[in-house]
Amino acid sequence: MAETTARAAVPKGFRSAEQGWPALHRIPRPPYRLPLLGDVVGASRRTPVQDSLRLGRELGPIFRRRAFGNEFVFTWGSRLVADLADESRFAKHVGLGVANLRPLAGDGLFTAYNHEPNWQLAHDVLAPGFSREAMSGYHPMMLSVAARLTEHWDAAATDGRWVDVPGDMTKLTLETIARTGFGHDFGSFERSRPHPFVTSMVGALSHAQRLNNVPPPLAPLLLRRAGRRNAEDIARLGHIVDEVVRRRRADGHGDGDLLDRMLETAHPVTGERLSPENVRRQVITFLVAGHETTSGALSFALHYLSLHPEVADRARAEVDRVWGDTDTPAYEQVARLRYVRRVLDESLRLWPTAPAYSREATQDTVLADEHPMRRGAWTLVLIPMLHRDPEVWGADADRFDPDRFDPAAVRSRPPHTYKPFGTGARACIGRQFALHEATLVLALLLRRYDLHPDPSYRLRVTERLTLMPEGLRLRAVRRSARRAEIPGQRTDSGAAS
Repeated sequence: MAETTARAAVPKGFRSAEQGWPALHRIPRPPYRLPLLGDVVGASRRTPVQDSLRLGRELGPIFRRRAFGNEFVFTWGSRLVADLADESRFAKHVGLGVANLRPLAGDGLFTAYNHEPNWQLAHDVLAPGFSREAMSGYHPMMLSVAARLTEHWDAAATDGRWVDVPGDMTKLTLETIARTGFGHDFGSFERSRPHPFVTSMVGALSHAQRLNNVPPPLAPLLLRRAGRRNAEDIARLGHIVDEVVRRRRADGHGDGDLLDRMLETAHPVTGERLSPENVRRQVITFLVAGHETTSGALSFALHYLSLHPEVADRARAEVDRVWGDTDTPAYEQVARLRYVRRVLDESLRLWPTAPAYSREATQDTVLADEHPMRRGAWTLVLIPMLHRDPEVWGADADRFDPDRFDPAAVRSRPPHTYKPFGTGARACIGRQFALHEATLVLALLLRRYDLHPDPSYRLRVTERLTLMPEGLRLRAVRRSARRAEIPGQRTDSGAAS
């Protein structure tokens, strides 16, 4: 509680870096700056993260950009990021993109300000939902949803059709978090079009991203129609979540899942419970964050596996060796897929699907003994650039190589150089859930299919606060070996496996 009180005293409103960085003039900026508009020459409104990556390469490990009268500081150098990880001097800053989601998620775990008490309450109540015991309980449901995916891909393979990788991974991860966390089935694989939850979620995330590129005073005027659509999207998401909660209250317990914990568990020390309003916000947070980033991670990993058949063969051999002929891989067997996990880690290194996080100074300090910061000053950490820092990852940092995550290679790197899930006390609470789910799904798909890329495809990354490969499609060709089967699926002869 003392920590929360101390952080509540941090000044709010440091939106422009001049107020928080006394030596701002020492930080590089783009060369062409226009009056009023700022550093917009060559800028992209559709891909601001990738635009910032380009500037990071040109300007170095810390740089600044100005837009519509506000100055922003970006960091990516490993030494700077390691210093920002010091929880005694820095804390999470709810940056503009995240703050734009507060009309949707309020003081949910991801969007709460540090001084808001519901963050600590929800974290303490929900953390046991990601324990090893809880995770092993989710495993059979993950397998069940994966079987629905492979049934869908089997039909595409039989018909000789391409599979829509981002679309199908979104269906998979939405159903997984809905089933495991809230006992709900959206019926994604039975729909010819995305579930309204997905449509509204994409709309809300895209609107939050778009707000970053419009002067705040002009946003209500310039984005009037978009603002109305966003309000409709938020209302639709809230209505869907309210219905999920209503059904649970009517039906009773859900085997101790996340929703049960939200509705029935009191804080172990204070006895406080989450309010109905906060339950709604947490459910929205988990449904959005629990599937959007994981679907992107799986999509990028499948893209790289299709381009590197030697990596796919090595990963597939590990799956065959570790799982053998078992129809139902056990929870413990997933953790033994160390090379498959390296594939996932390397994909998240190159394209962390949550591409940035912000840190604010909780006291007057000097960043990395070089850049003075006043209390409340903040900076945006560009994770894809951190993950490409040549001082850490070498001159070939853009090359896909899962062996970068060989245990010896990991031990040789300094800490705080790999941050796909954020940092510190506010890092992603569902990290182990996401990693287990993604490793399991990659292994199941590798065991069942050979993955063939579209020769004409070149990776395009779409941005809606999270990152996702755009237009990615693959041919999934069934392997003939029996070990390619998944429980609940039918064999080619039609007999149940």
